[in-house]
Amino acid sequence: MIEYIDVYKAFDVPVLTGVSLTVETGETLAIVGPSGTGKSMLLKTTNGLLVPDRGDVKIDGVSVYNSDGGTLDRTRRKVGYVFQYAALFDSMNVYENVMIGLPDAEAKRGRSTEVLEKVCSALEDVNLDPAAILRKLPSELSGGMRKRVGLARAIVGRPEILLYDEPVTGLDPINTAAISRLILEIRDRTHVTSILVTHDIEQALEISDRVALLNLGKLRFVGTPSGFRASADPVVRAFADRRAAAEAALQLVEKDDETEEEP
Repeated sequence: MIEYIDVYKAFDVPVLTGVSLTVETGETLAIVGPSGTGKSMLLKTTNGLLVPDRGDVKIDGVSVYNSDGGTLDRTRRKVGYVFQYAALFDSMNVYENVMIGLPDAEAKRGRSTEVLEKVCSALEDVNLDPAAILRKLPSELSGGMRKRVGLARAIVGRPEILLYDEPVTGLDPINTAAISRLILEIRDRTHVTSILVTHDIEQALEISDRVALLNLGKLRFVGTPSGFRASADPVVRAFADRRAAAEAALQLVEKDDETEEEP
């Protein structure tokens, strides 16, 4: 479905230095790595938000960068993008924000019954009640609800590919679990191909089919979550051990709580 071919990108200094990666149809791939290593940058090359200095990206065998405008537009319609912090338009209500995710020809129909049905369906797919929030502004929503509206905007056009840029940043553990569950539900229901950029290694290992670790502009590891956990590579271990440390800390907290409850 998606092929990154020797992708290079620099901003004053090199960030991506020859990334080659294939994402299979229907697969969920998590991209993890240190901050500033180019995870979001690689994601944005997928649909032309960023143009590589060298290399290419292909979707269904069609180049994102070496095609005519019409071909690029058709390719982009296959892709939904979930931005970090949702990136909703403050002056638009929920209906208007989600409607933007439709192809231009459909969105121009504005208040048509067909458009309304698609917007409501997308909101229901992310467990939001359209009747309760359609006319609300983003400022009237909680952080978790804004994330869900951003996800509804990404799926309203029924894309074949979903790109998630740090979908749980800034959320509490309950909303993080809810968004992770939604990502799995959407994948299982629609068989969409998904790429997830995240700092949350626990989320990455729990919901992905494969994990790619990007470090110093190159892929350090590509494999299954179980292979990631078992890797002897010291850089991979640093991320895997972070998960283990978090689980150990949680066990200590739970043990302390049990001790306090004893008479």
